[in-house]
Amino acid sequence: MIKVLVAEDNAVNRELLRELLEARGYTVLEACDGQEALHMIEQAQPELLLLDIGMPVLDGFAVIRRIRGNPRLALLPVVAVTAYAMQGDREKILNSGFDGYLSKPLNPSSLTEELDRLLTKGSQPTNSDQARKGQPGGKGRAAGARGSGT
Repeated sequence: MIKVLVAEDNAVNRELLRELLEARGYTVLEACDGQEALHMIEQAQPELLLLDIGMPVLDGFAVIRRIRGNPRLALLPVVAVTAYAMQGDREKILNSGFDGYLSKPLNPSSLTEELDRLLTKGSQPTNSDQARKGQPGGKGRAAGARGSGT
């Protein structure tokens, strides 16, 4: 079963995400802040992280920097789930190393599309694949890609 870690400080939002994910057959792990999320990633090795930006202890930007800076974790697909929805926020988030972006309030069909895109083998290359080849784009990760031993 595919494990998805939900890192969200708001209990209602965590519950909503858990219900949506479990209804689609995913195993759901939960973290209440960025530090706990990093610990759980190391321990549980989820296949995908849904990460809130505005969290205590470590915010989503600090978490993504640590993930991308750690060779064992760098290929973990990470989707920002955030209330940051002003013009330019999506681009800033994707350029920070996130593979996807979902704005709150969450649209369940958008969540399904992001999960399918990032967890299905053979999907289209993400921004990081283009960036690694010297093409324009952000710092996303290849769909379903994981480092060995993670």
